[in-house]
Amino acid sequence: MSEKPTLTHIDAEGRVRMVDVGHKLATERVAVARGEVHMRPETFELLRQGALKKGDVLTVAQIAGIQAAKRTWELIPLCHPLPITHVDVRLQLKPEWPGVEITATVRTTAPTGVEMEALTAVAVAALTVYDMTKAVEKTVRITNIRLVEKRGGRSGHVQLEPV
Repeated sequence: MSEKPTLTHIDAEGRVRMVDVGHKLATERVAVARGEVHMRPETFELLRQGALKKGDVLTVAQIAGIQAAKRTWELIPLCHPLPITHVDVRLQLKPEWPGVEITATVRTTAPTGVEMEALTAVAVAALTVYDMTKAVEKTVRITNIRLVEKRGGRSGHVQLEPV
């Protein structure tokens, strides 16, 4: 019979704890996350043309995602502050949906991974797109935020979909 999985943020008495990573080696770790923002064709066209009143949505959302990755430890209570060495947030227009696909890649050399940083970057970039388009459409939808790849650490390389 296999060992029962345990939650790393819960101690033996069931109390919340921050995981001690002091004994782990600092190695290069990379995480890639992705998410989607769906909207009506008319809203997408305004976004594509740069005609929304709040300005350059894609650039502002990109910067917001980068800032969010760097501040994840302040937003998610049990995350460690990490020396992030690289954050790349890309927003791709998807006329076939219509909407925007957001992909964030985060790198560090640390004793723990950057999955939460990549996911937070995507979430905040998506929220920024929503914030900047909501004046023209109340039905914009943020969907499918997920980890797509991680490299490094004890679990090694995990690829859940093509990057």
